[in-house]
Amino acid sequence: MKAIIQRVTSASVDIDNKEIASINNGMLILLGIHKNDTEKESNYIIKKLINLRIFSDENNLMNKSIVEVGGEILIVSQFTLYGSVKKGNRPSFTETMPPKEAEEFYNKFIKQLKANFPTKTGKFGAYMKVKLVNDGPITILIDS
Repeated sequence: MKAIIQRVTSASVDIDNKEIASINNGMLILLGIHKNDTEKESNYIIKKLINLRIFSDENNLMNKSIVEVGGEILIVSQFTLYGSVKKGNRPSFTETMPPKEAEEFYNKFIKQLKANFPTKTGKFGAYMKVKLVNDGPITILIDS
C-alpha cells in the first residue's frame, strides 16, 4: 500500500459538482492498493496514520498526532499511485489490485480505520475532484 498524507486546514471531494465529503484541520490521505497487499499492510498503514506526529505542539514542532489535536481524516482511493512510467509515457497499472478486489479491500480498510478514528471518504472508482489547502506544506509518503 501507498498512502500520501497531506496535512490540511481543509479538504473536500466533489463528484458531479456536488460535495460528498469535507474536513477541516486534519489529513487528506490518497490511498493506493498494490495487487499483493494483505491485512498486514492495511494494519501497518492504519497504525501509522493514527500515530503519525505531523501536527505542531506548543513549541511549533511536529510532535502531535491527529488524535492529540482532534483532527479529521479524509481518505481518497487512488489507484494511480502504482502507475509506472518506466517504459514509455503512458502509465502502466499492472501493480494495482484489480478493481473489484481493490474495492473490497478498500472498504475493509475504511471500516477498520473508522473503528479507530472518525473518517470521511471519497467514493471508490468515481471520478472525483479533490480540493485541499495543504498546511505547511506537509506531505508524507508511507509505503508499506
